[in-house]
Amino acid sequence: MRDVYAISVFNGVDPIIRTFANADREAAAVGEWVADRIAEGVRAEEIGVFVRANSQLKRARSAVTATNGAFVELTDKIETTAGRIAIGTIHLAKGLEFRAVAVMECDDDVIPLQGRIESNADETDLEDVYNTERYLLYVACTRARDYQLVTGVDPASELLVDLA
Repeated sequence: MRDVYAISVFNGVDPIIRTFANADREAAAVGEWVADRIAEGVRAEEIGVFVRANSQLKRARSAVTATNGAFVELTDKIETTAGRIAIGTIHLAKGLEFRAVAVMECDDDVIPLQGRIESNADETDLEDVYNTERYLLYVACTRARDYQLVTGVDPASELLVDLA
């Protein structure tokens, strides 16, 4: 495990960036981080855990389940719920604000999505993919008011360098 304390390029709290050897260790660490925020007085509904896509929600569920906390999975129709930690995709984070946000699964093949890179061979299109993915990460990270954790499994996303 490697801890990197970064200076945020955004207005707001400085993110803590952590990478792990495997998904189980990442989920356990995020669960511990969430439990620590709750112990510090952050209410469950003031915490958001976000991943890049629906296919990664399992890792977020695993992290929150480790805290024995209740959660709600955000959809375009379901918003935050009192007493429940919000879990969702980065797309659903837009427009929301939380005291504490964890952005998980920032792995090399997830942000940017490997499929998007492989399907865009043109250099201009590839640049657009990277810009879009960078923007999505920015959206997720700017949802945090007081606490920000960004995690991934080694090798982590090259876009995390933008946060350092």
